[in-house]
Amino acid sequence: MLSGKTALVTGSTSGIGLGMARSLAQEGANIVFNGFGDAQHIEKLHTDLAREFGVQTAYHNADMSKPAEIEAMMQFATDKFGGVDVLVNNAGIQHVANIEDFPAEKWDAIIAINLTSAFHTSRLALPGMKQKNWGRIINLASVHGLVGSAQKSAYVAAKHGLVGFTKVTALETAGTGVTCNAICPGWVLTPLVQKQVDDRAARDGLSNDEAKKALLSEKQPSGEFVTPEELGALAVFLCSPAGNQVRGVAWNMDGGWAAQ
Repeated sequence: MLSGKTALVTGSTSGIGLGMARSLAQEGANIVFNGFGDAQHIEKLHTDLAREFGVQTAYHNADMSKPAEIEAMMQFATDKFGGVDVLVNNAGIQHVANIEDFPAEKWDAIIAINLTSAFHTSRLALPGMKQKNWGRIINLASVHGLVGSAQKSAYVAAKHGLVGFTKVTALETAGTGVTCNAICPGWVLTPLVQKQVDDRAARDGLSNDEAKKALLSEKQPSGEFVTPEELGALAVFLCSPAGNQVRGVAWNMDGGWAAQ
């Protein structure tokens, strides 16, 4: 379905972003990876994926908190593949603390990476998408784009902002073949969430499995983690012709979290 098109997925060297990249590659899209990690591991990751799905892949190590590096990454994608057809804004970081204890530099970093980076990638991708009259922008906004949780002020603010930005992008592209939507996952067992599980296990003297169950029981009625593969399948749907009139939606895949 996406043969000949190029998808750029930020924060795609692990977790949700990697799941998105795999699902889009399976549909024939060339992939531009982005994220941090061991250079050899990343090289193997993207070359293995290229071989598995018969697509072309590339990697750019842009720091998503730095506009100049984001511009360099978008130019890299244009030079390598002629532009970005599918943009998945997935890069994100987290910090947990009460507002009065929240370090100002952590607030700034979370807003920059989780929200502002999506503005920079989108503003640079949109001209090419409009010129082709086809494009998909998918923002990973988290269920925290719809509801709040204590001690996550910066993350919740950024994700709510991302949902609002999604709506505006969708309205500005409504008369074109470009769509913009947000996907709002609940708990997904990514390295970011595994760290929260590990911290809870250590704090409460629980096994890892017990800590996972405790985490899920607080918020996610299904009692099961959302998987990167499920999120990838939703991204593929949004890229399909069936998604042509899905515009400005914040689509939660959260095991019932936001239904409560």
